[in-house]
Amino acid sequence: MSGFEHYDRELRDLDSEIHRYAAVCRVNLANRHEIEACLRNHHDSWADDKARESLQGLLILRIKLETEMIAQGLTPPPLLSAVAEQIS
Repeated sequence: MSGFEHYDRELRDLDSEIHRYAAVCRVNLANRHEIEACLRNHHDSWADDKARESLQGLLILRIKLETEMIAQGLTPPPLLSAVAEQIS
């Protein structure tokens, strides 16, 4: 076990941070092209670039968590389901 024994809580916390940094970077998580552009393009100011790098790291962590869940026979919820829950 990697330390992600509490998948629901880990996903909820991780998704919350992903959505926060996506908002800072003005990235629509429903648009794959916006995500890719944000992660690919470096910014002039250090603060903007730090937010982009944080978002990239968080997305990588989510992929690793999803991979672990799938390996254990679990189905991770989509990242955007957290947005739908926050809106309702």
